Amino acid sequence: MDQNPVQPAEVDGRAEEDEEFYMASQWQLMWWKFKKHKIAVTAVLILLLFFGVAIFADFVAPYQPRSRHTGRVLAPPHSINFLSEEGGFNLRPFVYGFDYSIDMQTGSRIYEVDQDNKIPIYFFVRGEEYELWGVLSSDLHLFGTEEGGEIFLLGTDTMGRDLFSQIVFGARISLSIALLGVVFSGLLGMIMGGISGYFGGKIDNIIQRVSEILRSFPTIPLWMALSAAIPPQWTPVQEYLGIVLILSLIGWTSLGREVRGKILSIKNEDFVTSARLDGSSTPRIIRLHLLPSMVSHIIASLTLAIPRMIIAETSLSFIGVGLTRPAISWGVLLEQSQQTRHLISAPWLLTPGIFVVIVILSFNFMGDGLRDAADPYSSLTE
Repeated sequence: MDQNPVQPAEVDGRAEEDEEFYMASQWQLMWWKFKKHKIAVTAVLILLLFFGVAIFADFVAPYQPRSRHTGRVLAPPHSINFLSEEGGFNLRPFVYGFDYSIDMQTGSRIYEVDQDNKIPIYFFVRGEEYELWGVLSSDLHLFGTEEGGEIFLLGTDTMGRDLFSQIVFGARISLSIALLGVVFSGLLGMIMGGISGYFGGKIDNIIQRVSEILRSFPTIPLWMALSAAIPPQWTPVQEYLGIVLILSLIGWTSLGREVRGKILSIKNEDFVTSARLDGSSTPRIIRLHLLPSMVSHIIASLTLAIPRMIIAETSLSFIGVGLTRPAISWGVLLEQSQQTRHLISAPWLLTPGIFVVIVILSFNFMGDGLRDAADPYSSLTE
């Protein structure tokens, strides 16, 4: 005899869950499964924070990226304090100012904390003027100090510019290049892969040989060769678009091969044959029947391609053949760390690399979650 009989309420609850599952759309099933991937959800929150900071960089950064503090060249990061040397607790955070002396042997500055110069940190403080998105004029910043004070959360660079402010502004270019590059390379990959897989024959052979040639070249030398073709007289905006175009022309091959393989596996399915017999044109069949059937896989693949774009831009700018000043990206900021003498005395110049690693890991974790969610039936029915 069953000692634990199933109650009618439990049976009804399971029936409702089963009905909800079988009536749900593909996107609902993907969302339910994606929510179970806690690391991927955390990664999305981190990326939203980075993109929010990039969008409102003028407001978040305490200084404009090109503002120079000539008396604070290669100044170390300020430490935020709540406890003063006298032992008292302060609700308002503060930093201590710096004094410096010149090393007569090396000529470098030696900074010492000035315990007598306590600088309070304020939120929503007035500071340098800016134009948000080139439209709204304001001087309100998320945090800062009163007039005469200074705060360098991540130190300053070789020109006395606040590194934190530059990293915040650099996020705009580094993240947007990755997104635009993935969009363009994704479109090119879907078009080339779709044509190659659907038509086959000579067209397929030509496209695949071009893809293999591009994939056979060492990545960094190929980037360098194409970047060298950018005219030196181009403006930062033109350089930006040129880098996006270069990354797109090289980055489409992986997605193109994946789309080709998917189309080869489904182009003879009944629903495609029905559309063909119904008189649908080839572009319509590819656009409305083949590509939508693999949209979840394409999204996951594009998400995993974004880190490669970020690494590409950072690498090109780091070795001096990508973006250059006055443009500001994480790769441009890392270029300063090439000089050993600066890096030894100012290791915080490597800080932009930490943000590159965080963003790349977040995109990878989010891509893993999307890739698992692209097959929602694998575990939701368990």
